[in-house]
Amino acid sequence: MKKLIEMSLIVLMLSASAFAASDGENELTKKNIQAEIKDCFEPLNRATFAFNQGIDKVIFKPVAKVYRVLPSPLRAGTSNALDNLSTLATIPNNILQGELKKAGINTGRFVINTTFGIVGIFDVADMMGFPEYEKEDYGQTLGTLGVGPGCYLVLPVIGPSTVRDTIGSLANVVGGDPWYNMTVGNNTQHFSDFDYWSTRAAAGIDFRAKNIDSFENLEKNSMDFYASVRSLYLQDRQMKISNSNTIIETMDDSDWEEIETK
Repeated sequence: MKKLIEMSLIVLMLSASAFAASDGENELTKKNIQAEIKDCFEPLNRATFAFNQGIDKVIFKPVAKVYRVLPSPLRAGTSNALDNLSTLATIPNNILQGELKKAGINTGRFVINTTFGIVGIFDVADMMGFPEYEKEDYGQTLGTLGVGPGCYLVLPVIGPSTVRDTIGSLANVVGGDPWYNMTVGNNTQHFSDFDYWSTRAAAGIDFRAKNIDSFENLEKNSMDFYASVRSLYLQDRQMKISNSNTIIETMDDSDWEEIETK
């Protein structure tokens, strides 16, 4: 707890410095990539998709159903804490995208929720009137900078992705995600690899639990479930890159992340 509070203050000072360099929000216009995304590896992708479905039915879906029957306050607290941790990856992406005002807001969110919200279990920042939290990642940042998505990919366990998003995820491994650095990167004695992987697994289960009904309905009503999931994922990613408010038909569109290893 003490280490997280110290980290909060460091993040606050870094973000404040970046914010001070500008007299307002940099009005960068996000590029809306219209090019059709090709499924260059469709046979392999379909095989991986079938493999992931098998794992989902045996492990993730049953666990998600058990998680779903937990008391609502417990689930809400878990989800809030996971969102709070993800803020650490969002802040540098806000800065890279020129969204300095959002970086400042999200830094304030993280500091308040980590301290007064008990490591994020309670979203105190929301109660104080902070704007709704929107996740950003390096795949979105690359898209904002005009990097094309490349081919569609289905990764084992992780699920839908693109070449660009996969490369963006690897950015966390080379220093882009402070939480990854503190745990798997072993740059602190207070956390371990288990802390990182357990939070990633919890995030995947939380996402799966929120979307059980949506995916069941999608599978039941789709002539080609693989194609439907591909379309849903790619639309969701484009929405996030263009900052569109169009609604995708899942229970929780804020986070299309199956157990993402970052």
